[in-house]
Amino acid sequence: MARHHRDYRRLKTLLAQECARLMAEEGIRDFRTAKRKAALHLAVTDKAALPDNAEIERALIDHQRLFHAEHQASRLLGLRKIALEAMRFLANFRPKLVGSVLNGTAGPHADIQLHLFADTPKDILLFLMEHHIPFETSERRLKLANGDHVCLPVFRFGAGDACIDLTIFRLLAEREAPRSPVDGRPLRRAGPAEVQALLATDRS
Repeated sequence: MARHHRDYRRLKTLLAQECARLMAEEGIRDFRTAKRKAALHLAVTDKAALPDNAEIERALIDHQRLFHAEHQASRLLGLRKIALEAMRFLANFRPKLVGSVLNGTAGPHADIQLHLFADTPKDILLFLMEHHIPFETSERRLKLANGDHVCLPVFRFGAGDACIDLTIFRLLAEREAPRSPVDGRPLRRAGPAEVQALLATDRS
């Protein structure tokens, strides 16, 4: 029985490592897609063996530390610089940095994810148009703090060799962050001052 448990844990670890590799090297951003592909690659059919998102994120940090440490650090620094510039440009909409660029797991394919707050998405749409910034639109499904799911508008545009991903919230939504897809807790958000502090730490 103990051996079976060890083998099961080893399988889950291998799956988490394969998910991390797919996300780091192939640019897969969605945990569910990474799990599906990892299970296919390793010929695993038991869904109970799949790692949870927190296990995958830990494996992703380990993967980057082992295989991409020097390059990942410089890439992260560059993305955070671009993020701060974008936040200053979008200052009227109280931007908050979220996701892999904030938590330090950003790989070569990572987007800079910002949360913006406005009366209506049209305010930001007009702002981008007035500054002649070409952008694409989509939607993102998020889980709110109260457990409800909501689809929010997303605007995406290029900035140098990075992509800025803007999720648009109502003004009052700044008070309470949606839940993290990793651990279900309130999603960490950082304003410009915190990003500036991170940059100072990165350079030291």
